[in-house]
Amino acid sequence: MCYRYYIAPKSLEMEPLVLEALSSPLLKRLIKEPDQGLITSGEVRPTNVAPVIATSRGGEKAVFPMKWGFQIPGRSLVINARSETAAIKPTFRDSWAAHRCIVPASSYIEWEHFVDESGRKKTGDKYRIRPITGQLTYLCGLYRIEAGLPVFTVLTRDPSDSVRRIHDRMPLILPEDLIAPWINPTTDPTELLPYALTEMELEIC
Repeated sequence: MCYRYYIAPKSLEMEPLVLEALSSPLLKRLIKEPDQGLITSGEVRPTNVAPVIATSRGGEKAVFPMKWGFQIPGRSLVINARSETAAIKPTFRDSWAAHRCIVPASSYIEWEHFVDESGRKKTGDKYRIRPITGQLTYLCGLYRIEAGLPVFTVLTRDPSDSVRRIHDRMPLILPEDLIAPWINPTTDPTELLPYALTEMELEIC
């Protein structure tokens, strides 16, 4: 799963994305409380507003502020979607077909999950995880409009060997050169899944 991700302070790679999101007229409508704001560094958590890459109305790549989590009536906030079933699940299928996004991050955060000697499930060390190549981590996501404002969820997949020892799921992550095809609504997203990045480096934090 992916319950948090991390944006490094003073990241040169994130700076232009953050500035574009800060200039969006959507930001004032998304931020309802004085103590809230666009997350520009540190840990990003569900319900936070963060920079997200998607396609503009003109069909060009752009950065928008979006809130993390689909709000489903009668259910808790939906922050992840399984990439294996998103195309057929009523909650996600329209977004899978035409409203895909990229969530830029320095890394994503996961806690080690294991079973102790007595058979009880335990949570261990906290890790920051990112691809072994590249400066940013491009998490694949879906977005939709709720009450006139954009919200997103992060897609997950089976873990790679480098992550499996701590968790049974991981985010779907693509290389930078596949951002444009991923967010293009005319692309068949299933054609991009084989190019997902799987070799990760893990750092205890």
